[in-house]
Amino acid sequence: MIRPGVSLLRQGASWRLFSTTLSKQADTPGNTAVSVSAVSLRETQPDVVSSNPILRKCSIAIPKHLTPVQAWVESLKHYDARHVGLADLHPDVFAVMPRSLTNTSYAKTKTRAEVRGGGRKPWAQKGSGRARHGSIRSPIWRGGGVSHGPRGPTSYYYMLPMKVRVQGLKVALTTKLAQDSLHVVDSLEIPTSDPQYLMDLARYRHWGASVLIVDVLMSLNVYSMLKYETLVLTLDTVAFLEEKLLWHDARYKPLYPFRLPYSDFP
Repeated sequence: MIRPGVSLLRQGASWRLFSTTLSKQADTPGNTAVSVSAVSLRETQPDVVSSNPILRKCSIAIPKHLTPVQAWVESLKHYDARHVGLADLHPDVFAVMPRSLTNTSYAKTKTRAEVRGGGRKPWAQKGSGRARHGSIRSPIWRGGGVSHGPRGPTSYYYMLPMKVRVQGLKVALTTKLAQDSLHVVDSLEIPTSDPQYLMDLARYRHWGASVLIVDVLMSLNVYSMLKYETLVLTLDTVAFLEEKLLWHDARYKPLYPFRLPYSDFP
């Protein structure tokens, strides 16, 4: 038996955040849950592709050596309205290479105080003719401690520059698209206000255990995209992302040398 749970967060009228969590629970005689049969879900309109398959063309100029990335535009009005048309996505936002970064080093060596043994003076300070020593675990002895060695775990965390953070958003979007976990919808119009409809829609289209639906976004970040298994964006959100993220690529170029960094923000 599958019991869906819904949490909806709305911040003003400009952005909507929807998460759908599907968790499996054991069948017990006392439990009651809404079950949707495959027959009832398929009693909807079949897949219909528009006569003009390109519903949305990228309004931002694309370099000549790159080609736009295409994704299917879906609709939330019917269960089977999966292929309404195609949308052109900018390759500098939805097709970028990731960067690797080691955040923590766990290398650690023992000092003379941490090495076992060496608690007493090996021989007298004077009279033996040998060099004076106070412990056999001194760094100059074999089997002694290490001086100036790594003392991990060492964190290399630092606040990333703005361009690197923007690159992280692009890599997250690219990864979601490559894994077929990014879906583009024409709008957020649904035929009913019942939240159970979105539950059944996510389960019928195999969107995974959790879904993040974003309209005109305000605070979308990499953590939110990676936290949820499926990311659903509207066409307006795609245009907003491309405009904002591509603006950062030219922000530090001498196009506006006498302006403040954010004075030309679109």
